[in-house]
Amino acid sequence: MEAIKNTIDVVMQALKVGKAVSAEVKIEDALKKTLTKKELKHIKLNYFKKGILGIRVDSSSWLYQLSLEKESLLNGLRKDLTEIKDIRFSMGEINKDGEKQRKTSG
Repeated sequence: MEAIKNTIDVVMQALKVGKAVSAEVKIEDALKKTLTKKELKHIKLNYFKKGILGIRVDSSSWLYQLSLEKESLLNGLRKDLTEIKDIRFSMGEINKDGEKQRKTSG
C-alpha cells in the first residue's frame, strides 16, 4: 500500500512540474513574438504569478525603455497570453544558459 502512495506522489509531482515548464515555454514564446531580438538579449523571465509577469532587465536604460513600451508590450502579449494582467520590471543580473554575463552599458 505504501508503494502505491509513493508512486502516486511521484506522478503528481511530475505533473505539477510539467505544467510549470509548459507555462514558462508559452510565456517565452509570447515574449519572442512581441519583443525584438535586441530587447530579448537584455531581459529574463523572472516569474508569472496571478496574472503578473515579472521580467528582470539588465540595465536602467533598458528598464526605462521597456517601461515606456509597457502598454504596447502588454497588448502584444495578450494575443497569446489572455491571462496576463500586468508586467513588473526589475533590474538585476541576467544569466542566460547558466553562464556569467558581464554588465555592459546600453
